[in-house]
Amino acid sequence: MSPETTEYTQINLPDVLAGPIVRQVHNQTLCFWLITSKPAAIHLALHFDDSAIFDEDLSPAQLSQVKVGSHAYVNLIQIKPKSTIRDGARVHYNLSLVQPDGQRNSIHELCADLLYPKQSHPSFIVSKHIQNVLHGSCRKPHHDSQDGLVCVDSEINAAIVNQGKQPDLLIMSGDQVYVDDVAGPMLNAIEQTISLLGLFNEALQGAAVSQSHDLYQHSNGYYERPDLLPDTSANEHIAKTFFAKKKKPIFTSVNANNHLISFAEVIAMYILVWSPEVWPLIKINSQSIKPQHLEQFNQEQKVIEAFCQTLPKVRRALAHIPVYMIFDDHDVTDDWNLTRGWEQAVYQDAFAKRIVGNALIGYWLCQGWGNNPEATEPLYSSCAPHFTANGIAEHDQLIDKLLKWETWHYCIDTMPKIVVLDTRTQRWRSESSLTKPSGLMDWEALSELQQELIDEPSVILVSAAPIFGVKFIETIQRVFTFFGHALTVDAENWMAHKGTASVILNIFRNRKTPPNFVILSGDVHYSFVYDVSLRFRQNSPNITQITSSGIKNQFPPTLLNWLDKINRVLYGPYSPLNWFTKRRNMRIRHRRPEGQTVRTLLNAPGIGLVTVDKHCENVAAMQLTADGEKITFTVRDPE
Repeated sequence: MSPETTEYTQINLPDVLAGPIVRQVHNQTLCFWLITSKPAAIHLALHFDDSAIFDEDLSPAQLSQVKVGSHAYVNLIQIKPKSTIRDGARVHYNLSLVQPDGQRNSIHELCADLLYPKQSHPSFIVSKHIQNVLHGSCRKPHHDSQDGLVCVDSEINAAIVNQGKQPDLLIMSGDQVYVDDVAGPMLNAIEQTISLLGLFNEALQGAAVSQSHDLYQHSNGYYERPDLLPDTSANEHIAKTFFAKKKKPIFTSVNANNHLISFAEVIAMYILVWSPEVWPLIKINSQSIKPQHLEQFNQEQKVIEAFCQTLPKVRRALAHIPVYMIFDDHDVTDDWNLTRGWEQAVYQDAFAKRIVGNALIGYWLCQGWGNNPEATEPLYSSCAPHFTANGIAEHDQLIDKLLKWETWHYCIDTMPKIVVLDTRTQRWRSESSLTKPSGLMDWEALSELQQELIDEPSVILVSAAPIFGVKFIETIQRVFTFFGHALTVDAENWMAHKGTASVILNIFRNRKTPPNFVILSGDVHYSFVYDVSLRFRQNSPNITQITSSGIKNQFPPTLLNWLDKINRVLYGPYSPLNWFTKRRNMRIRHRRPEGQTVRTLLNAPGIGLVTVDKHCENVAAMQLTADGEKITFTVRDPE
């Protein structure tokens, strides 16, 4: 235990550090996630329609707990109510921490502002037949905008106060945290959180420091972490081949000055971005910041302080709606598995592999675990023994297990069915070049997807990156890729790899796959909606792709305006250039943001709201902006 930890143990820590978040929900299984400061016993009571359906102290089979620090325990609750919950029911829950003397402390008493007006307990809706889905991606705390997750809170608040229909669920399709792009004040808060909670220290092989707790005492600990990240010397032959003139071939983010390294840092980040509980114990200070970085630190501090002000609303929202998540690159690191060369550089370097692995452990515990606990039970059983009272045992072996896990994707048992894709760990690697982008999914994963879709009347498909992107931007990426610079422009699109592009397009053409698709995506930091159909075929599937990004991020406005304009000129409805794209046999209609007569791309942080009917025959799309607007995407004439 470090000296800082000893000091902080004199402070009364909050019992609940993060959460509760409602996770997997259907009429026979309910799942909740939270982080506590003690190895808590938990009592859970559930009722709907004035009838109690569960009222018990949770057993070890119902409560899984992983210790991640002296005062930090990740909890996943999975219970099966005694009676089936009817579709559309509002379930009220009373989650209580049981003290050694038997006293119960309800979570809405422990966590201030967890309830909406007129509520006595938190609640959520169980929806088999879904109509309204919230979705978004890319939530960067230090981006200078409002937090789009506050829009979720507003929608739930309006539904509860007015006794109206609230959205059925929230899907976050990637970059829920930015492990590779961290503000200086946030890193300072992470340092304090690690000491405050006694988050596990780890030995680091091949690093400038031998212990993770020493990172902050190093002269490059703040704003100069590229000098601490794995260097190119061990992989010089690979670096020359595919990274060209990049200084740091392994961690390629241009904003990696405060890239997280240790597992403790990752866990602290999750606690700080999802909950307000620890922030009152944090005093951001610039004592460790070098003079040349002070101006940036002070600017970032203002944004981070504003971010913290809305965290109570974010925490309240996530406690009242089923939440599903999937990773994209920034949840781990920029360009994660982008090319075969990148993978060779990272996974052959022990320190680089540790950094990637630590972020993946954090994703598993704080995101992936709650999506489908039954499917990930083998992973939990295998990995849980590594978390001991003295820290993580056999850390590298734990990371190996996570890197080998192949079931991050999942389905949500709703009508229409929701299929969430893993586009990061099942890559179709280029055999011809280290520099060419890998396909987002390989042939085996796409074949499995095809089987999942057969005979479904309609499907909502969740892909971190848009399947149908902006053609001009994809052309730029293709040009950079040709000259061996795929990493320079993040050439991550479905059309970048010939095999992947061919198979995914053939899935849409297959007569046994659904006649109606809705694709939810994010990643790109702007929003747009396409209606897609097949040319030269009478019974074409109806495909609506809705991209909402970012929750708290956006594209440079002037640059996006130019890209939008050039795309309309070069790839308009009658342009012959369309016939040189892989999507030449598909007709794409652009829906314009409401009030726009020409532009098709919307650059506004917020959250997407999608409304569908029973078989996704009628699909409406809206962007709820963080500034309070509701912008509908309207249909235009087909190209």
